[in-house]
Amino acid sequence: MNDTEQGLDFSTVMASTVHDMKNSLAMLMLTHAQWLARLPDSQRQTAEQGVIEYEFAHLNGLLVQLLGLYKLGVNQLPLQPDYHELDDFIEAQLACHQDVFSSRGIVASYEVDDFSPLGFFDRELIGSVLANIINNLIRYARHALLISVREQDGQLVLTVNDDGDGYPAQMIERQADYVQGINHSSGSTGLGLYFAARIARLHQRNGVRGRIEIGNGGPLGGALFSLYLP
Repeated sequence: MNDTEQGLDFSTVMASTVHDMKNSLAMLMLTHAQWLARLPDSQRQTAEQGVIEYEFAHLNGLLVQLLGLYKLGVNQLPLQPDYHELDDFIEAQLACHQDVFSSRGIVASYEVDDFSPLGFFDRELIGSVLANIINNLIRYARHALLISVREQDGQLVLTVNDDGDGYPAQMIERQADYVQGINHSSGSTGLGLYFAARIARLHQRNGVRGRIEIGNGGPLGGALFSLYLP
């Protein structure tokens, strides 16, 4: 190889590798589900099975997030907003996590403001944001998780709330800086919030961009993640 030849672009290699990993994980999840279906009922609902289901969802969410960040970086993540029935949208998000909810004894519910039956957003992108947030909050929730939808100042607000200990105070104070570095005690990289903020900002109307906000409290008293869409 001479000096004029260029090496492989690392980000492209990573994106290709992540894509292959996602396909392999999908095959592994499918095979596991088929194997599980052949087991007696008494062997399906175990603590170990709950761990497997959670980690499958966690890994899949991370890979989707990494691919999304790559596409954002190279401007290959098109926004395809449309009107969606919010009841149907939220129910679909919760259904994807139902096995994990059941294995961890978490009761998940939702409420949609009567004045906000429809939302205008990219279903796939916002779904990936909610999936990531739900998966993270499952780790810290004790018994309950609530998704609520309301309208505020002309914006659609989707909120995810749990009954855990909530976000650390330092994380809330530094929420304007979503890439906060790896927290070795929690394993957090902050990339999930960074991804959510980037996806939110893709949604804009009349000069107003979407945004996210984190805090503690809400009806369940724990972590409170809010997504604002114009």
